[in-house]
Amino acid sequence: MLHSLHMNAVFPGSFDPITNGHMDVLARAAKIFDHVTVTVMHNARKQGRHLFTLEERLDILRAATSHLPNVSVDSFGGLLVDYMQQQNKGIIVRGLRAVSDYEYELQIAHLNRQLGEVETVFIMAATRWSFVSSSMAREIASYQGDISSMVPFASAEALRRKFAPALNPAAPE
Repeated sequence: MLHSLHMNAVFPGSFDPITNGHMDVLARAAKIFDHVTVTVMHNARKQGRHLFTLEERLDILRAATSHLPNVSVDSFGGLLVDYMQQQNKGIIVRGLRAVSDYEYELQIAHLNRQLGEVETVFIMAATRWSFVSSSMAREIASYQGDISSMVPFASAEALRRKFAPALNPAAPE
């Protein structure tokens, strides 16, 4: 059994939408840290590049994480290190699926450490989730494929609703 480090952590990402891989990393982080804040990082320059709006992503996250008592949901539109300072938090949690993720995440961790004196803790996603990504789930859902094993129920329902208009076009008048 893991024991809490009496620290709070931030699990940042775009979560467009949250996947079971994210949930795996989050649930395991919630066992290690006293509190984990899932933070949707949004960038005004990337507006329109996400399938879900910021509010939709926050709603999906709240529903998907409601069973985790020491997890909360937030958003921020600037540098992660600025958010960490404002929230008085020093630990970033990042999930890794493969070695290719590590190379990118290592660079970001070093930058964050230099800019804001924050530490990054990497948690390897369980092997069964190593192939799952938000973009893959969106792609499969867009063709009405079954994504129920890849994403939490809240994400699956949101994806179904998002792509439903394509399935049921309005009848011509």
